[in-house]
Amino acid sequence: MYIFVVRDFLIFIIMIVGVPREIKNNENRVSLTPAGVHELVGRGHRVVVQTTAGLNSGFDDEAYVAAGAEILPSIESVYASAEMLMKVKEPIESEYALVRRGQLVFTYFHFASSEALTRAMIDSGAVCCAYETVERDDHTLPLLVPMSEVAGRMAAQEGAYYLERPRGGRGILMGGVPGVRPAQVLVIGGGVVGTAAARVAAGMGADVTICDVSQRRMSYLKDVMPANVRTLMSNTLNLREEVQRADLVIGAVLIPGASAPKLVTADMVRSMKRGAVIVDVAIDQGGCCETSRPTTHENPTYYVDGVLHYAVANIPGAVPCTSTAALTNATLPYAVQLADKGWKRACSESMELYRGLNVVEGKVTYRGVAEAWNLPYEPVGL
Repeated sequence: MYIFVVRDFLIFIIMIVGVPREIKNNENRVSLTPAGVHELVGRGHRVVVQTTAGLNSGFDDEAYVAAGAEILPSIESVYASAEMLMKVKEPIESEYALVRRGQLVFTYFHFASSEALTRAMIDSGAVCCAYETVERDDHTLPLLVPMSEVAGRMAAQEGAYYLERPRGGRGILMGGVPGVRPAQVLVIGGGVVGTAAARVAAGMGADVTICDVSQRRMSYLKDVMPANVRTLMSNTLNLREEVQRADLVIGAVLIPGASAPKLVTADMVRSMKRGAVIVDVAIDQGGCCETSRPTTHENPTYYVDGVLHYAVANIPGAVPCTSTAALTNATLPYAVQLADKGWKRACSESMELYRGLNVVEGKVTYRGVAEAWNLPYEPVGL
């Protein structure tokens, strides 16, 4: 139950914010740093944190207590107490029954990649505000940017690692050596992920091609990228040719809130070099490669037609100290709005947050999610 207070003639809500420990496979991030807790508590809110939730990100329980949080012993107790639940990744099956009607859940959902999750959140009656569809008027995605930066940089690192022969790859050094060609890297998508991946791959000395459908974006990339990065219009013929010559393909395609298009077909994969590597960063949205399926940090790779696939759905979880700090920097201003005002007022006053509403009290309120699973689309009226 919200408590309303008046401060400087403005009405604020006192809200209980819950931070559970992430239980998705090898998800080491936590949704809020002690600094974030301190900010919310300083505004009068109550923050409850599951014991050891921040340990793998470098924050022990004592740090949260010093910031003003209350430590609770179990995930069940956090879910039961919280009016707004802040997470990093979507609830998994064991958490579905813990989400309750009217509870605000603020996290990465990626509903278009999971019908089971979508239907579970519809059935829960919760208010689901998805980090990945919070969108500014200029179409930028402020809560995706920091994790996309991390995922893009890591995609090049992981690709270089798995190109090594002991890891299952072709045995190619990204930068080559004098007299020997460097790795041929294809990056599909010139957004935040693709740009970060291309920069790191180029910095390693690889020969990089980055494909996108926007001429304007490619002109920008041509101006800012180093000389060993070239741009190419993304179409079926160009992709088919580039996939065949690539040692490493990085899928970095994003359609906000919707399934990723399958730009790399199974036929294209069959045409690739044996031991080539595909890193499909788009796997959170279903993947942009037809042969991709979600993997984990524990078992990150598999082969299809002799091509090594890396499709970990939470790549930034491998570097939680960096990722957690970057995520809190991005999400905290929005969390403050939601906590101070409640979700209805906050979303009515901020189109950015309004666009984040994906499932609200049993209704699908984001068009891309509705279309992904052939469900009725019912925009929120505020």
